[in-house]
Amino acid sequence: MVITEKEFVELTTYIKQQYGIHMKEEKRTLLIGRLQQLLVQKNFASFTEFLEHVKSDKTGHALVDLADKITTNHTFFMRETDHFQFFQTHVLPELTARLKEKDIRIWSAGCSSGQEPYTLAMILSDYFGKDKIWWNSQILATDISTRSLQTAAAGEYPIEQIQTLPAKWRENYVKVKSTTTSVICDKLKGEVIYRKFNLMEPVFPFKKKFHVIFCRNVMIYFDNPTKEALVDKFWDQLEYGGYLFIGHAESLNRDKTAFRYIMPAVYRKE
Repeated sequence: MVITEKEFVELTTYIKQQYGIHMKEEKRTLLIGRLQQLLVQKNFASFTEFLEHVKSDKTGHALVDLADKITTNHTFFMRETDHFQFFQTHVLPELTARLKEKDIRIWSAGCSSGQEPYTLAMILSDYFGKDKIWWNSQILATDISTRSLQTAAAGEYPIEQIQTLPAKWRENYVKVKSTTTSVICDKLKGEVIYRKFNLMEPVFPFKKKFHVIFCRNVMIYFDNPTKEALVDKFWDQLEYGGYLFIGHAESLNRDKTAFRYIMPAVYRKE
């Protein structure tokens, strides 16, 4: 299906307005490839007709379809392992020593299909052990993709993905469902709260600030002004002494951010 220059500009402008995702000219083929099957299924004659439908659809279903098609949602267990090690050996001991109310608030922003928040939940469970019952440590995990959130909530993954986890975790937190599929145990699932949320919302609705925010490999899709605006929001949403984890392919402009650099892709609010 052919997309005109006018349609490409209008569609990418709308995507950026809605989700902050900056689709450059070199992404034209990728965009067509991801959307053309949807257009054929829904009997749209052109990208213009599809975009008009998305904008006018009061149910929001068309916008959900668009988000699901344009987001990559590629992730896996133990991705960027050094982050999890630092979280376990440095962040948790520091936070638990000073959080007298035993309330640790963690946000996995752009959680995709759930591997990141489940990994964090396993770390927390191991770290606290029997003392876990005294701590409020549920993880908030958000994404714009309904499809990804459904996968995350189900907690079912190919067995080969689970093999990257330590043997102790596979034994304690994962059950074999079939010859090809494993599922996260219900107790661990209960430690993660999944919600649909768009990071481009002008106001974040959270009542309390977080101690840790993971937003990894999300901002690579944003242009600099969008990324800087989001980082400022993360600053506002973090408690002092809180940590921001981003992807190793990402970085913050140290001349424009108040965050202090700690180690590659880890920053702190001080």
